[in-house]
Amino acid sequence: MKDFDHLMSVWQAQPKKGHLSVDEVLKQVKNGVRSFTTRIYWAIIAMIVTIAIAFLMMFFLPFKSPATTIGMLIIVITMIMYLSMILRHYHILKQHDLTQNPIDYLDSLKEYQRNRTKVVGWFYYTYILLLSAGLGLYFVEVLEHAPLYFKLTVYGSTFLWFMFTTLYIKPRMFKNEEEKLNLMIDRLERLQEQFD
Repeated sequence: MKDFDHLMSVWQAQPKKGHLSVDEVLKQVKNGVRSFTTRIYWAIIAMIVTIAIAFLMMFFLPFKSPATTIGMLIIVITMIMYLSMILRHYHILKQHDLTQNPIDYLDSLKEYQRNRTKVVGWFYYTYILLLSAGLGLYFVEVLEHAPLYFKLTVYGSTFLWFMFTTLYIKPRMFKNEEEKLNLMIDRLERLQEQFD
């Protein structure tokens, strides 16, 4: 009985979940979404510039081998696919104003989370595969007259970089973003429960 009383006292001593401040939650969620949209915005700008440079290279550099042109075309198409995906994510995040209708905003965040989880999972591997194939074809002509050790260094370092980003950077980056998104959704759901 003594243990039960001790357990009850510990349980009752736990801090009560207080009501969330509406202004504070809205401010935190707005800052979180602004952080996402700013990062996506700069990724869009960088991708547009990169696509333009690759496009110019493809048409204005005199390549002898059709494999090089095909490689550049694969790279450009892959980057356009990525650009369309991040534009869609940017649009989903920017389409609702949190202060107008928080319930619609919560639904749009959940839609963004579902879409992002589904698309990012398979798309990232498709993106890496296509980019690798495009670079491989591009390097055929570019490294044609290079010594074998240099070719092996370039192909090996490219392979290692893709493996590093796939196995180390991608999981940490997406886990971090997923945690931030879950926290924003959780705060909005708790706020909604207060008013229900």
